[in-house]
Parts: sequence; C-alpha cells; structure tokens
Amino acid sequence: MAIKEIFKKYVEISLIKRILVGLVIGVILALTVPGQPVIDLFGTLFVSGLKGVAPVLVFFLVISALCRAKGAGNMKTIIVLYVISTFLAAATAVLASYIFPTTVTLVLDPNVSQASPAGIGEVLTTLLLNVFSNPVNAILNANYIGILAWGIVLGIALRAASENVKDVFGAVADAVSKVVRWVIELAPFGIMGLVYNAVSTSGLDIFYEYGQLIVVLVVCMFFIALVVNPIIVYIITKKNPFPLVLRCLKDSGLTAFFTRSSAANIPVNMSLCAKLGLNKDAYSVSIPLGATINMAGAAITITVMTMAAAHTLGISVDPITAILLSVMATVGACGASGVAGGSLLLIPLACSLFGIGNDIAMQVVAIGFIIGVIQDSCETALNSSSDVLFTAAADYRQQIKDGKEVQMGKDAVQ
Repeated sequence: MAIKEIFKKYVEISLIKRILVGLVIGVILALTVPGQPVIDLFGTLFVSGLKGVAPVLVFFLVISALCRAKGAGNMKTIIVLYVISTFLAAATAVLASYIFPTTVTLVLDPNVSQASPAGIGEVLTTLLLNVFSNPVNAILNANYIGILAWGIVLGIALRAASENVKDVFGAVADAVSKVVRWVIELAPFGIMGLVYNAVSTSGLDIFYEYGQLIVVLVVCMFFIALVVNPIIVYIITKKNPFPLVLRCLKDSGLTAFFTRSSAANIPVNMSLCAKLGLNKDAYSVSIPLGATINMAGAAITITVMTMAAAHTLGISVDPITAILLSVMATVGACGASGVAGGSLLLIPLACSLFGIGNDIAMQVVAIGFIIGVIQDSCETALNSSSDVLFTAAADYRQQIKDGKEVQMGKDAVQ
C-alpha cells in the first residue's frame, strides 16, 4: 500500500520537473561516481522499453486514424490545411537541417554497417522491399516502412467496417498509448541513466550538442507559427491573418505549452472555437481530429532528429530523398500519439528510410526525451494552436463566401 501511495504522489508531480531532476542527478552522479554499470542500466532499460512498444504503437495509431477519417463540407478544407501545414513544416525542417547541420553522440556497434545509400535508386528499392514485407515480420523486426504501409492499407480498408469494429481498433490504439504513458512515466529514471552515460563518456560538452538541436527545432517551430501558417491563412481568407494567429497562440498555444498534450488541450480549443463563433458541427469534429493528425510540430521533431542521425552517421541526403523524408514525416506525424513525447516514437519510421537501424534510432529517441523539456512544449503549442487556426480559417472562408462580415480573431457577437 505504501508503494502504491508513493507511486501516486510521484505521478502527480509534473513530468517536466521529474525529468529535470533526473537530468541533474545523472550529471551529478557522472561527475562524482563515473563508470557504474548499474546506473547505465536505467538508460538501457528505458530505451529497450521504447523499442518494444514503438512498432505496435505506430501500427495501431495509423489504422485507427485512417479508418475514422471523414471529410465533408468545411472538413475537407480543414483536413487539407492540416496536411499542407504538416508537410511544409517537415520541408522547412529539412531545409534548416541542410543549412545548420547538427550531430548527436551515439553508441555505434562496430559490427553493424550504417553505410550511406548509393543513390535514390537504392533508397526506392529498399523502400519497396520494406513495403511488401510480411506484416508480422515488419512488427517483429521494427520495419517501420512495412508497418506504415500495412497500417495505411488496413486503415483504408476498415473505413467500410462497422463502428463497432472501428471502436475495437480505437480501443487497442488507446491501450497501446496507455502503455506508452507508463513507459514515459519512468522517463526520469531512464534519462538519469542516459545522461549519466553521456556525461561520463563525453563530459559536459554534450549539453552544447543538445543546445544546438533545441535551437534548430524551436526556430523551425516559430517560423511555421509566425510565417508559414499566417501565409496559409491569408491565402484562404485574403485577410490579415495575424489577429487570428496571435489569438490562437495566446489562448490555445500557451495552455498547450504547459500541458504538453494535444489531447488534453481539446477542451480549451473547443471553448476558443465557441468564443470565435465557429460552426459547432465542424469544430466538434475538426478539433479532436486535429489532436491526432494536425502535427506540424511533430513533423519538425521527426525530421530534425532524423537528419541529425543521418549527419552523425555520414549519410548524405539528396533533394529527392529529402522530399521522401518530408512525406514520410508528414504521414508519421499524422499518426503521432496525442500524449507528451508521442512524436518521438515516430523517429525510427523516418530513420528507416536511410537504412538506420532500430538500435541507433532509439538512441535518437532517447535524446529527444532529454531535450523534450523544451522541444515537446513548443511542439505541442504549435500543434494545438494550429488546430483552432485552420478550423477558424476554413470557417471564415465560408462566411466570406456567404457575404458575411468577418472579424479575424475577435469574439463573436452573441
């Protein structure tokens, strides 16, 4: 009973605070008692847990998202805006990674080759071979291309199934997401072990490396929020987008920054849509759907972390492969879980495009959890605020077509 109470109190503490404590303890232990394999074991077990649950999570999230995806009227416009924004976010992240290449410290197995693909032909050949892999083998071997392909096919096929069948896949996706939450609850211990190992091996210089990653990630997210998204809204409405953009960032993004969960921020977004006087039939569907598939921040995280792994391994990324990465990051982000850190488990999917093994990819995921104190907060703020932004843009577009006067970002007159 005492253990249960201790765990309950542990969970009630903010995950950000727990991760910060784990990070600090890891650094202190690395500087005072380096070379202790027992402490390293915490990090190894955490990464192993992520490796075990990630393939199953991707498979069921993609199926669940696609079999329930519907669009009619404004919903079609909203979904198109979601996808365009997510793709442009991934493309922006690729470009930023070209201009400001970053590397990360990885533990490489000398017996495993991580050679750069010879060209786009080899990339496409590998892609096709992985797509047609047996679905069971794809999950067992963490073949994320195969997992994604089968998830898409089954998700589309199940759109014609009954609601009860869809509910079953939704329930399984929710159950796997819950397992992910359990693993993430133990992240502070895992991060303690990972930071301990990193500082013991590379010293405090490792934090300069992490700082570079954070800068690239956050700058990309601000660029999407304050440049790309306003341009999209202007094209749709032909009106000054910034009053609406800033309102969404203030009322939705700020809350999401601290909750670090798109799913948890759904009630806030629904309330904001009501204040803006939007069509309830549309936003009651688009906001929950956006918490699942509108993931520009996740696309940036997946792309930047994958490009960092490629740069670290000396893998060159040609323009055509970069476009493929952007598409894959978009699809992967659309299947990202709406829980804190959910996008990180999609990184191996993108890494597989370059033949980067699951062991290496999961080390990149673990680094993502270390920098997640800042990265995940900014990512969720971008994701959640743009759910309202594009829902409102589509609604305003329809109102303008109907000859109504639109006050961008202003509360509706009741």
